[in-house]
Amino acid sequence: MDDQIQDASALIIDSNANSRSLMSAQLRDLGVGTVRQTPRVKDARVMLEHQAFDIVLCDYHFDSSDSSGQDLLDELRREGLLPYSTVFVMVTSEATYAKVAEAAEAALDAYLIKPYTSANLGERLASARQRKRILKDIFEAIEAQDFETAANLCLARFEAKDKYWLYAARIGAELLLRLKRFADARRLYEAIIAAKTVPWARLGVARTEVASGNLQQARRTLENLIGELPDYADSHDLMGHVQMEQGDLAEALKTYQTAAALTPGCLLRLQRCGTLGFYAGQRTEALRMLERAMSQGLRSKLFDMLSLVLIGLMRFDAKDYKGFKYAHDAVGSALERAPRSIRLQRFDLVFRGLSFLLERRVGQALVVAREFTEHAEAGDFDLEAASLLTALWIRLSSQEVELEEMMPVLRRQGLRFCTTKASTEILVAMAEAHAGAAQQFRDCHHQIFNVAETAMRHSMRGSARTAVELLIQQGEATRNAKLIDMASLVLKRHAEKIEDAEALAGQIETLHNRFVKPMGGGPAKSRETGGVALRTGATLT
Repeated sequence: MDDQIQDASALIIDSNANSRSLMSAQLRDLGVGTVRQTPRVKDARVMLEHQAFDIVLCDYHFDSSDSSGQDLLDELRREGLLPYSTVFVMVTSEATYAKVAEAAEAALDAYLIKPYTSANLGERLASARQRKRILKDIFEAIEAQDFETAANLCLARFEAKDKYWLYAARIGAELLLRLKRFADARRLYEAIIAAKTVPWARLGVARTEVASGNLQQARRTLENLIGELPDYADSHDLMGHVQMEQGDLAEALKTYQTAAALTPGCLLRLQRCGTLGFYAGQRTEALRMLERAMSQGLRSKLFDMLSLVLIGLMRFDAKDYKGFKYAHDAVGSALERAPRSIRLQRFDLVFRGLSFLLERRVGQALVVAREFTEHAEAGDFDLEAASLLTALWIRLSSQEVELEEMMPVLRRQGLRFCTTKASTEILVAMAEAHAGAAQQFRDCHHQIFNVAETAMRHSMRGSARTAVELLIQQGEATRNAKLIDMASLVLKRHAEKIEDAEALAGQIETLHNRFVKPMGGGPAKSRETGGVALRTGATLT
């Protein structure tokens, strides 16, 4: 074992007290300085989110829990909550060896099959920690968020076929995707497949296809992967994302449900299914999944507070005052911890408006709806916020009150956020049974796409400047990210033929900074493997 082992900290996750005691003694015998224990996955998730450990020993199976060690590892890796420098060792019985071998392949650390000796554990830890030391420069660049340097270090190791080049290639491909160097990422994934066919590398190829906008090719890649490995949950995640992009919410929901069934303890997948089930109108199932996610991981960083708002809407519709109040109180507690969060402030506005409606104080609810509507002027107002604003106004309109101002409010949201078929269908879903509002959102979708088609015709006929001017004018009027991004693309393609290209680029940049760029972040931003994204204005990626 290395000289720094006495400074290392370890976390043991196992539901069996005797196993925890044995592992703790083994780690201390190997020289590990600090050892902590927990019997439950959900507690381990919170601990790992808030503290970095050098070593994690995690059992695969947990009694009386839907979550497995693999579920925990997948979520932490996917969300970047487990440092690359952490050695994660999965402990399993012979019966679950195949599943754990797949998990170890994805996590790239180690696994142990019960029963094992202290010598076995020492060998695995020594090997994994050596690998971490050799690749230390890569991990340090990642920790410093210097992803370009980290990616180039990975590429150099890959090209030289230096020690652990396959491991470095996996990390490098992930970084290249983040940096939007899709061709380089695909080259790495294909090299990994050629060296050793593994599911995550084939999935990586599909991810580069999605990121490049080639959805049809990605769908074919995923269909082949799912056909050969139907139990590989990440491929179902990405397939669901592709189906969402193509506006097929019903098929996306079925696909996400398959992924959730394969990993019933996965907090993210529970929320994803619940959220999409809400939009698809399957409210009973949506409520079951979201409340299950709430009970499993309310304290986790992986828990998205949007789940509480959707629970609140469903409890409101069912006139379940107790369930509604519980969700409202949970959002209130989160807001107390982060009082400057605009997102949580907007969630609180939704709950306040609904509370007034439950108390039949329609006038006060209308005041709250108008206050929420004022937020729509902000550059960081996104599809998620627009969908919740729609939900509040729709429930106000069901109180037998004439609301002439509602339809213009919803029309402005439709013109701004109907950027794809999927985003339009989400707004339509939030219109509930209000046929007029639903039709208005679809009309907004057609209007935006008619503008885009008209601009493309101008461009193809040699009138690129006319196309750019039209897109800028309509982009400013509607604040629609699709039109603003399209203006930028057309200008770049034909800049040499447009005399005042620089001035037009300045106008586009101003619009982009106001209405596109501010929307790119947030905890509900789509996951690397594909998700129900509502936090961006331009796309659902």
